[in-house]
Order: sequence, then C-alpha cells, then structure tokens
Amino acid sequence: MRSTTTAVLERKAKVRESFTTEPYELPWAGEARFFVHALEVGGDGTELRFTTQISPDGLHWCDLDGVEHRVDSVGVTSWLVTGFGQWLRLSCRVVGQEPAATVRIYLVGKS
Repeated sequence: MRSTTTAVLERKAKVRESFTTEPYELPWAGEARFFVHALEVGGDGTELRFTTQISPDGLHWCDLDGVEHRVDSVGVTSWLVTGFGQWLRLSCRVVGQEPAATVRIYLVGKS
C-alpha cells in the first residue's frame, strides 16, 4: 500500500528577504513534490527563486540539483523531487527593489 503525507512548511509567510524553510524528514518517501502558493507578490521586479536542498542529518545542507524555480506572480508553482535521501527543505533567494510577497509552501511525500 502506498503512503502519502502533506506538510505545511510556511503558512502565509511574509517574504522580504532570502530565507530557508523548516527542514522536513521523509526517509520512507520515494518521491516528493513542493508546492509554492504565492498569495501576493509586490514591489518592483520581485522574484522568488527557490532551490531544493537536501541533508543526511537535518543539520548540513547542499543543493539537490541547482535548478531554480522562479515565482514572480500570484499562483501555484510545483516541482517533483526524487533521489533525495532523508531530509528536504527549500532555500529562497529574493530579488527586486523593495520586494514583498506572501507565500504558503507545502511538501508532499509519497512512497
């Protein structure tokens, strides 16, 4: 029987500068999917650039593949993650003049 779980990593988070999400442990999952729901995007040229990060212990991190997922408008963006090991999180680099955004971030794991 396959299993799934959904974790809310950020809930209506006000974003003005770069950040990382809380880490989440999914050692049993064969795949995962991040969902970034941009509720508001303001400021001139605001762009959020998300990179998936992995860790063997939840303490030391590296980029999974170096691919950036860009969000510059309201809506939902999603991407699949495989071959990650145990821990996952997102690193978000914020660009633009006086950037401002509000986001929800979900992580779904599936065996």
